[in-house]
Amino acid sequence: MSLANRNAVVTGSTSGIGLAYARALAKEGANVVINGFGVAADIEKERAAIEAEFKVKCLYDAADMTKPDQIAAMIANAEKAFGSVDILINNAGIQFVAPIEDFPVEKWDQIIAINLSSAFHGIRAAARGMKTRKWGRIINTASAHSLVASPFKSAYVAAKHGIAGLTKTAALETATFGVTVNCISPGYVWTPLVEKQIPDTMKARNMTREQVMHDVLLAAQPTKQFVTVEQVAALAVFLCSDAAAQITGANISMDGGWTAE
Repeated sequence: MSLANRNAVVTGSTSGIGLAYARALAKEGANVVINGFGVAADIEKERAAIEAEFKVKCLYDAADMTKPDQIAAMIANAEKAFGSVDILINNAGIQFVAPIEDFPVEKWDQIIAINLSSAFHGIRAAARGMKTRKWGRIINTASAHSLVASPFKSAYVAAKHGIAGLTKTAALETATFGVTVNCISPGYVWTPLVEKQIPDTMKARNMTREQVMHDVLLAAQPTKQFVTVEQVAALAVFLCSDAAAQITGANISMDGGWTAE
């Protein structure tokens, strides 16, 4: 499969799942815009590596996912630079954990803005062009928490359930225009963010590294294995293919069996 002559925007893509999306799309020939926070030199290193390795154009846009005008400008800038935005992957997300009665209001607002509203603003900005060109692929990173809940994650679970609903609605609106809208719901994915949590959890629970991984992080995943960023990205690439043209409005679980229970 080739995505040559396709142009993609991937939010939250300076590391982790988002960067894997960007690299996988570029490997198939798509030009990409990466977005997210981080050390400028590290971001430039990743951007330049994508261009050098895959011989495509790769731009960085620092749009803040809490600012609707910056999200719209990012899509407009990508359309101006590449001629079109054919693929949009809404991946930006943050997490915060606390009981509802202690959950900081500003954290609720921030998580809803970044994890849910930013996807709406991105789709709103990109959909018209996709419908006009009669081709588009929109993929939203949801979570197993788009289907099931965990305690102390009220904002995150609400946002991810919202992403699932937004996906269905946008899919119905674009169904006759050659545009598909789907969400991918990973379970625990092995990322630097997850890896960094392990030492603190070992200390807090007096557990070994293996115990933390198996009995805490992977407690809900029957396979007892982490999903990899490459696996998530490969699914996204498939959803961008012509073979997936009749998959739209779907919430595809990739969670080692978590939501089967």
